[in-house]
Amino acid sequence: MFALMVVVFVLGYTAIALEHPLKIDKAASALLIGVLTWTIYVFGGVDILSSGVSRAWNEYVAHNPGMDNANGMLDFITHHEVLHHLSEISTILFFLLGAMTIVEIVDQHQGFKIITDKIKTTNKVKLLWVLSVLTFFMSAALDNLTTTIVIVALIRKLIDDQKDRWFFASMVVLAANAGGAWSPIGDVTTIMLWIGGQVTTINIITRVIVPSLFTMIVPLIIVSTYLKGHITRPALTEGEDKEYTTHKERVFILCLGVASLLFVPVFKTTTHLPPYLGMLFGLGVMWVVTEIMHRNKDHEFKSRLNVTGVLKKVDVPTVLFFLGILSAVASMQSAGHLDILASWLDKNVHDIYIINLIIGVLSSIVDNVPLVAAAMGMYPIEGAEAVGYASNFVQDGLFWEFLAYCAGTGGSMLIIGSAAGVAAMGMEKIDFIWYLKKITLLAFVGYLAGAGVYYLQAMLLH
Repeated sequence: MFALMVVVFVLGYTAIALEHPLKIDKAASALLIGVLTWTIYVFGGVDILSSGVSRAWNEYVAHNPGMDNANGMLDFITHHEVLHHLSEISTILFFLLGAMTIVEIVDQHQGFKIITDKIKTTNKVKLLWVLSVLTFFMSAALDNLTTTIVIVALIRKLIDDQKDRWFFASMVVLAANAGGAWSPIGDVTTIMLWIGGQVTTINIITRVIVPSLFTMIVPLIIVSTYLKGHITRPALTEGEDKEYTTHKERVFILCLGVASLLFVPVFKTTTHLPPYLGMLFGLGVMWVVTEIMHRNKDHEFKSRLNVTGVLKKVDVPTVLFFLGILSAVASMQSAGHLDILASWLDKNVHDIYIINLIIGVLSSIVDNVPLVAAAMGMYPIEGAEAVGYASNFVQDGLFWEFLAYCAGTGGSMLIIGSAAGVAAMGMEKIDFIWYLKKITLLAFVGYLAGAGVYYLQAMLLH
């Protein structure tokens, strides 16, 4: 059963990758493997947990002695683990839903028109650099997922051709993941390391920003050598060319939307509550404001601009895809698959740079959150007096900083390797195989370039 979980995950992953040839939506495949892996885990739970490979089970027994029997194992899976992982996954889903709705509200109020009207260039190379640099710094202030949703919404207003949109959106994913890696609030994994005490704010910014910058710049330089021509702006449809809002309303809603998104990291830092609550608070404020703003308008305007109408346009299949794929990874994390991987790396590699490089590559296949969680559990934070190999694991040690970089940027190598990639894939229906052919090598080169810069920087500073 333990091996069967891996087989089901691989088959489901293949179905997701072959979404277009199979003509089966990736969300359906993700939901199936999310349910099947947990089902197999339940049926084989006694054998799997008795093997002792699950760190989650071992910790549970340590806190609940006398539960290490068949009934205790079943209760552990069906009540403790399912609900524990559902709570973690739900925070991501509600965060995503809130962010997508806020962006859609701004879009329906034609707020992005203010920005797109300012971007005059149609040159592909110039536009790509502008959007990438904007994304890089925005993702550090917001986070890579929210920034990707915002910038992809902008790209839709700027570029008409589908393949051009795919390419620009994919490069935005690279820039968003690179920008999120050097900020303590830019990516889920850096947030984990920051809250866990493995890294501090100043050090993660100063030590990782330059490698992250190279991760974005190197692919951009390569692309600039062969990307030619100009983009074509999309023609306005009959509904889009109608003025549903005044200029003042557009400016106000755009500013309110940006403020709502920027409020999230402030809320997180101030209250220590999960970021999704800050996102839902921002959505609630925008909902109330738009209800008041449009309460005296005609039904045609209200049905388009009210949040109840906007919610119909939110991409629910993307949310369900997240639910399925994260559920499948959570089952494998609970069963101990990722713990075995972490232990193998520790025993057989024993080099912090190679271990983290491998974790980064794996994070493009398996979600980076459980991989980082496994590494955090495998290596405790050493005291400041640690020497030799152990000194890499002190607070702000090389291992933790490089882990933040690798786990944050490695996911760019596959379109479903990061939350930003999944969001872009869902919004623009980017084909997995197309991304593999056009973007993966660029992302890999950028990943190695940034890793090389970090290594040289570490050698110079230590």
